[in-house]
Amino acid sequence: MIKNTVNSKLKTAIRTAVVTAVWVAVWLFAAFIAEKKHLSILIPYPNEVIEAFRQLLCDQDFYVSGAKSLLRVLEAWGSGLVFGIILAVITKLSKALHSLFAPVLHIIKATPVASFIILALVLMTSSFVPVVTGFLMALPVVWANMSQGLHAPQKEILEMANAFNMSRKNKIRYIYLSSLKPYFSAAATTSMGLTWKACIAAEVICTPKNSIGSEIYNAKVYLETPSLFAWTLTVIVLSVILEKFIKILLKRWE
Repeated sequence: MIKNTVNSKLKTAIRTAVVTAVWVAVWLFAAFIAEKKHLSILIPYPNEVIEAFRQLLCDQDFYVSGAKSLLRVLEAWGSGLVFGIILAVITKLSKALHSLFAPVLHIIKATPVASFIILALVLMTSSFVPVVTGFLMALPVVWANMSQGLHAPQKEILEMANAFNMSRKNKIRYIYLSSLKPYFSAAATTSMGLTWKACIAAEVICTPKNSIGSEIYNAKVYLETPSLFAWTLTVIVLSVILEKFIKILLKRWE
């Protein structure tokens, strides 16, 4: 059993290394072609990006910008999670409220992120735009997943609970919460990814002070392509860390 586990992990590691090597080779080839065509400003070499990333790590402003962007993302995601759950519960309890809120949430889900960013930029200061945009991206996703989870318990199970005079508290704990776990996990992880992308996109457009998005915008304006790639790498790394952290918390809850 232990041997099989070790072999499986070794195969996964080898597969990951091979895939990484292939894509790095593609990147090197693209950078080489760009250099030959005197377009090296468009695609830097991997070592240039690594050097730019190393320089960012030595800059204090890098950590300030990263922390502020991260706080905006967490604020948007947390509020979207809370209000999404509340809306799911009240629309489950009342058909009238479901008829009232459901169309609005579907419209929010279908509206392009850029539209929200531009509209929010007209109505409020740039520092609030990423939070509002991220919140609006998370809200319908959480509501849809949690609403589906609240309808998940089978009618027969609820009827059996009623037959045995199970209290409302025990119904919520042993029936509803148990059936909600996978839906909550899906809502939390999916909404985090959308919130992160929406917040960074909003920062790029409205460029609030000390943010990852504004640094990406500045790198683009001044044609600092290695720096642009390095900040993009930062976004990817932070996104992966956040999702892994959320999955660990969800596993502990299970």
